[in-house]
Amino acid sequence: MRIAVDAMGSDHFPVPDVEGAVQAAREYGDNILLVGDEAVVRQELTKHETSGLKIDVIHAAHHITMHDKPSEVGRSKPESSVYVASKLVADGRADAFVSVGNTGAILAITLLGTLGRVPGVKRPCLSAIVSLDSRPVILLDIGANADCKPQWLLQFAVMGSIYAQSALGHKNPRLGLLSNGEEEGKGNDLIKEAGELIKKSSLNFVGNVEPKDVVHGAVDVMVSDGFVGNIFIKSLEAMGDLLFHLIRREARADMRSKAGAALLRPALRRVYKRVDPFEIGGAPLLGVNGVVIIGHGRTNALGMKNAIRQARLAVAGGIVEKIRQDINGINTEPE
Repeated sequence: MRIAVDAMGSDHFPVPDVEGAVQAAREYGDNILLVGDEAVVRQELTKHETSGLKIDVIHAAHHITMHDKPSEVGRSKPESSVYVASKLVADGRADAFVSVGNTGAILAITLLGTLGRVPGVKRPCLSAIVSLDSRPVILLDIGANADCKPQWLLQFAVMGSIYAQSALGHKNPRLGLLSNGEEEGKGNDLIKEAGELIKKSSLNFVGNVEPKDVVHGAVDVMVSDGFVGNIFIKSLEAMGDLLFHLIRREARADMRSKAGAALLRPALRRVYKRVDPFEIGGAPLLGVNGVVIIGHGRTNALGMKNAIRQARLAVAGGIVEKIRQDINGINTEPE
């Protein structure tokens, strides 16, 4: 495969971006196209053993920061690494695009500048993949669409189910709508109307789910509007950070706690690995006409390597083509 990687996306670019790409090229044998300031990227590449690896460097004159406004980057930075890398996918020169940069800018550029929407998709959506109590769960939308229509949630459900089955390996993935109660009839008007639409589809809809159901693996796909989904994923991250902070603090409180912590260290490391977002690496932007994987800006090399792995899974699973085939086979109303 040919994977285009934004080498200027992370908070500490290009160090983890390049190192993770090198690891991916070595482990997967793919052709990695590193896109960014050529001099900077090549200088970073000299720090790694790359003989025999298929790594190309493609120059991009600009890079997008977290402070750039998504609505302006198309004009102010027309040759950004995000634009150049995603254009490689649009032109058929790459099979997927991976970035851990400014999410809003990636959405704006891929949707309006390079890839566009899959025909029939009303709104592309952002996703996250978490693996807590059981197998991976895809959550969507987590921020692209704050105000949604019921038909959009139905489409999110279709796209999430396709990804869960074809990329994450879940046979007949279980789908739930995030709500304030499990009982049918709970939720606001959006959730109630979306639930009625989804029930008429062929999706494996298990009904409304609460956050506790999601984290305990009751579903493989969780659907919400982007406002609620964004709060959910940020709350999950914040709670995880808080718990590990409290554990570390209490483990150092006295000699007995230090002794117990030493015995528990292997188990705690296994737990941390289960919740470490860099073990997943990234998640898809679904609904755009190409494979786009977005990761966290504070990624390390492991996170970048695993984001590239997610791109490989999406390409191998034929995600975009399956969305193209299935999205118009469901009952949606025109915009």
